[in-house]
This record gives sequence, C-alpha cells and structure tokens, in this order.
Amino acid sequence: MPKPVVGAQLYTVRDFTKNISEIADTLRKVRDIGYKTVQVSGFGPADPREVAKAIGDSGLTVAATHTGWTRFLKELDAVIEEHKLWGCVHPAIGGLPGEYFCEEGVKRFLDELAPVSERLAAEGMDFSYHNHHHELARYGDKTWLARLYETADPAVLKAEIDTYWIVAGGGDPVAWIRRCAGRQPLLHLKDMRIMPDREIRMAEIGEGNLNWPAILQAAEESGVEHMLVEQDRCYERDPFESLAISFRNLQAMGCA
Repeated sequence: MPKPVVGAQLYTVRDFTKNISEIADTLRKVRDIGYKTVQVSGFGPADPREVAKAIGDSGLTVAATHTGWTRFLKELDAVIEEHKLWGCVHPAIGGLPGEYFCEEGVKRFLDELAPVSERLAAEGMDFSYHNHHHELARYGDKTWLARLYETADPAVLKAEIDTYWIVAGGGDPVAWIRRCAGRQPLLHLKDMRIMPDREIRMAEIGEGNLNWPAILQAAEESGVEHMLVEQDRCYERDPFESLAISFRNLQAMGCA
C-alpha cells in the first residue's frame, strides 16, 4: 500500500491568508518548507480563479479543503466549481453547528448530506468529516462519532480523523484510524504537549506525547491518502516555523 502524502493544513497560517497577495506568498513559503500539497482552509476573500493561479504558480497541489456546512447546503454549485478549479477531489467540513450534537443530530446531518454527497460523487469528489473532541461525548451507549460512522454508508461519508482532538476527547487515535480503514482519505496530524504548569497545548509533530510510530503505521495500513499537518495554535512560535518543525520531524520518521 502506498505511503500517505504529507501536506500542510493552511488553517495553521490563517493569519497570513487574508487576501490573494498573502495567499500567494504563504503558498510559496509552505512549498519552500518542503510540503507538496495543502488543505485550503481559513482563507480571506479571494477570487477562486486567482487562488487557482496562485496554487499553480507555487507548484503545490490541493489535497483537500475545509468548507462551511452551510455552503454545501446553499452554494453547492459554487463549491463544486471551486474544487474543479483547484483540482481537488476531497472537500470536507471542519465541524457542524451545535444543534447537530444530539442523538437525532446524526440522522439530521446524514439526511441533509445524502443529496450533497450524490452531487459530489457525480463530479468525481467525495465528502469527509473532521472531528474535534466534543464528538466523543456519549449519547446513550455510544459516542456521537461512533454513531455517525456506524450509521453512514462509507460511499456517502468519509472520515478525517484528527489525532489531537481524539486524544482530547479521551479516545485512541490509532484505534480510530483503524476503525475508519478504507473510508479515510484524509488524516489530521497534530501533537499534544503537557506543560510544567499543567497547561495542555497543541504541539508540532514529534514535540509532544502522541505515539507517532503507531499512528503513522496505522495510517499507511488503513489506506490514508493525505496526512495533513495542522496546529490551531502555535503559541510563542511563528506558524511557518511550526509547520517546518513538523515537516522535519516527519522526514526523520521516514514520512515526508
């Protein structure tokens, strides 16, 4: 089975993608670090055609996106056109509004998703769901996330497991990656560090406590296509430095 490709989730550098000039500069910086692919997320207002040109000029490819759920429901034609412009077949959402997080919320989401997923599939695209920690709250005898993936047809809904948020929710990322084998084109890589004052922080890959040998092995064996480095907060570090540290550490692990 081929190794997953390591990419950068651009939400990490969202403060530097507020307009097309910043987007183009950021793409060049990410490519210079060594990344070959990105996930588009957190961009400010920009013409999708100009974004496509900046992507092409950078030499990067777009592995995936995060697009708001409301846009999938109300602007699907535009979303599809954007993904065609960017050569991206893996649209995803970063999460759902709070009203979906109840036992009935899984059915509501999947009922709404069905026609969206059908349209995307007709265009050669799929649809992935990215978790945080609150999806591991239990409703009855199962977590919301377990109910979601047990109920949804893998052809309709793919997984985008986030390693940090699974741990934050009390779960095992290796177990969840293997649980979603065959339906997970995307995986978010994010480490967790405990500070001396007991603060829990997001960390660069290899700078925290997650079991990366096991995570990376599970990803490869489970058919993950793209492993996307994301760090929502970089604290005292420049976000580009954080992306570079993660890339170098993954190189040392034989992944990048």
